[in-house]
Amino acid sequence: MAAVVRQWQSVHPGLDTGPMEIIGRINRCAALLQQAEDAPLRRAGLSRPEFDLLGALRRTGHELTPGELARETFSSGAAVTKRLKQLTERALVERRGDTRDRRVVHLRLTDAGRDLVDGILPVQLAYETAVLSGLDGPEQGELAALLGELLSQLEGRLDALRT
Repeated sequence: MAAVVRQWQSVHPGLDTGPMEIIGRINRCAALLQQAEDAPLRRAGLSRPEFDLLGALRRTGHELTPGELARETFSSGAAVTKRLKQLTERALVERRGDTRDRRVVHLRLTDAGRDLVDGILPVQLAYETAVLSGLDGPEQGELAALLGELLSQLEGRLDALRT
């Protein structure tokens, strides 16, 4: 990333490349993390988005509708539907129709789904700890706080910036 910034600064020396340095590094970190593919999840036959759905059902502690799951996981409705089909076929999630509105479906973890999430969570957290081991505790806390602040600001403003 530093080389990219130096190249842009040589082409356009008057431009402030500070935002590019931050966003570029965030994007590069995201790409590297995706390439690593969350090894414990992969060994369990799960993708990160599938684990996020299972995790949302586990951590909320109650049934959710597909729309609620989409909001909990910042996913599109279509993506949630596709993932739920796969997780249901694997008997990790089960559906229950609403007694008052047949269009509404409620989702919950099966015992196998709960056992899978509970079994893999400590392993996944250990993996993520290893990924972040180059930063000490205070640095990790500072980074988490800064990213949390950026995320909060983006969630509030990004739609306005797109128009």
